[in-house]
Amino acid sequence: IAGLIVSLGLVAWEVSRKERLLASGDMLLLELAPVDPRSLMQGDYMRLDYAIARQWPHDGSWPSDGALVVAVDEAGVARFRRRHAGETLEPGEHRLTYRIRKARLQLGVDAFYFQEGLAETYQRARYGEMRVAADGTALLVGLRDADRRPLGLDRGQ
Repeated sequence: IAGLIVSLGLVAWEVSRKERLLASGDMLLLELAPVDPRSLMQGDYMRLDYAIARQWPHDGSWPSDGALVVAVDEAGVARFRRRHAGETLEPGEHRLTYRIRKARLQLGVDAFYFQEGLAETYQRARYGEMRVAADGTALLVGLRDADRRPLGLDRGQ
């Protein structure tokens, strides 16, 4: 019984942490890099790759887990600045955690699942909308088109 209570408590804590991030995290737009828009074997989903994740040196100089620093431009799009090395961030800069797996830098979620029949809507996606905490944790909250308008049934199509 104690193990069950601890397990449920940990799950509830993680859910509340994500809810706080969604409610109060800073909003960043990450430009998407071209990828295959959907997979028939796994249902309707889009594999995501971020343009910013392609801007790191592939020379083995970065640790497999860490953070990078981005700054938001006038359009609200995050642009790569540097790898975070523990320094204090300048105003307008944000920290994003990353993982390097199989020679690929991953930022947050790498897939976006959507309702069947909406593939055409999401094929127009050019930006991933993220909520980011001060520690660099990021949650994908939606996709946006080339004009940075939200995509989806409840977000404006």
